[in-house]
Amino acid sequence: MAEVARKLINPPSAPQPLGAYSLAAQASGSKLLFLAGQVSVDASGSVVGQGDAAAQTRQVFENLGQVLSGVGASFNDVVEFTSYVVGRSSVQLFIDARTEIFPNIFPDRDYPINTLLVVDGLVREELLVEVKAVAVLP
Repeated sequence: MAEVARKLINPPSAPQPLGAYSLAAQASGSKLLFLAGQVSVDASGSVVGQGDAAAQTRQVFENLGQVLSGVGASFNDVVEFTSYVVGRSSVQLFIDARTEIFPNIFPDRDYPINTLLVVDGLVREELLVEVKAVAVLP
């Protein structure tokens, strides 16, 4: 079986990341795994952290971790996140929660690339955060 190569890149010639993400990702010898956007619901479908973007962010990353482990992958296999946050007032809460979470799931500080979008709303009004991911598998 081919060895998976996941290389995250921050070229010194480019402006450096403004937060916990890398500028580029390269993957080889792998299959791509696309994870649907995860929102802040628990196993029963109930919203976790209603009105609290930080609590919702923690649940979203918990859900992403469950999907990854369910297919034999981990956060170390993730090369890209796309993050959707409702309203500018939720952005700092999202960043604060992500800053709390990332040292546990990325202890080497090797962060995937990320695009953060501020949106007007998600599929349900009470949802404030959604994150989708792309991972590489052998």
